[in-house]
Amino acid sequence: MRPALAFVAVLLVLADARAQDTPVHLFVSGKEGYPRYRIPSLLVAPNGDLLAVCEGRKDGGGLKGKIDIVLKRSTDLGKTWSKLVVVASDGDNTLGNPCLLVDRKTGVVWMGLTRSLGTDTEEGIVAGTSKERTRVLVVSSKDSGKTWGELRDISETARDPKWTWYGTGPGTGIQLKSGRLVIPAYHTHEKGGIYRSHLVFSDDDGKTWKRGDPVGRQIGECHVIQKQDGSLVLNARTNEGKERRAVALSKDGGETWSEAEYDALFDPHCQGCLIRLPDAAGKPRWLFSNPAGPKRRDLTVRLSPDEGKTWSRSKLLQAGDAQYSSLAVLPDGTVGCLFDRWESGNYQLFYTRFRLDDLK
Repeated sequence: MRPALAFVAVLLVLADARAQDTPVHLFVSGKEGYPRYRIPSLLVAPNGDLLAVCEGRKDGGGLKGKIDIVLKRSTDLGKTWSKLVVVASDGDNTLGNPCLLVDRKTGVVWMGLTRSLGTDTEEGIVAGTSKERTRVLVVSSKDSGKTWGELRDISETARDPKWTWYGTGPGTGIQLKSGRLVIPAYHTHEKGGIYRSHLVFSDDDGKTWKRGDPVGRQIGECHVIQKQDGSLVLNARTNEGKERRAVALSKDGGETWSEAEYDALFDPHCQGCLIRLPDAAGKPRWLFSNPAGPKRRDLTVRLSPDEGKTWSRSKLLQAGDAQYSSLAVLPDGTVGCLFDRWESGNYQLFYTRFRLDDLK
């Protein structure tokens, strides 16, 4: 190859590498039928497609009014995306808190989500003054998210009747080594309005769902991860007090928990995402993303080589305002991140991907 052509080829490679770190404005609030988008959930489907899911807020405000769950699909690791598709809708009511996971045995994609009356507000539901309490739903796809079944209400077994507000995830759930499907969740009790975390799980491929014991006090949105020894670690947002993540340990698949304790990870009282990477030479690796602060600013991803004891490497994904995020390990070994942030007078959702070697 001539020097000039070789130089051009190098530039093209570098341009492609830089493009992987340039966030794509994936859900643009005010376009494709919805004044506002929020709350990301990112998943690699069994066929390798990338599913980006979020709330489509028809009334444009907070978590009330008509809200649908919407999806975009990529077949090329996020280089291009499909048009918006509505996954779930319930008239003028509020669907929210999408939480995706895959059953590796059956290939079924599951989504946990919630349903509230469109005229109710979170404040009213928490206080117990709303017309209805939040319901818990699941919906599934047998073809990697191309089509979806009917919404199924699992509230009878997934929530305590005394719980008022309820949220699944948001983000992603996991499947344990035993095959148990796990959806992280949180709720408030009718007495006192205290936020606590818990898990919803299924041991029969999603036919039935049960709830585990509550954990913590004034902790909420959470993710869960399984350690090499089979125990579970719950990592949750704190709603008051120290700006630190809350963590708890379960040795029975999420049915009961240790006391929640403050972790070293910073938490601006915001959702965060925790996932497990493929082991490296038999050693576990975890990834965690949230705003690194101060307050909800500077979305940062961190890597732990020792199951959360230390976080030795990190990368800034988005400077400035940062809100919720969802991570997924892609088939080529890179990592995708779907996140929302306040920009141009509204919440916007972006997608980016990065290489683990980029973490310093």
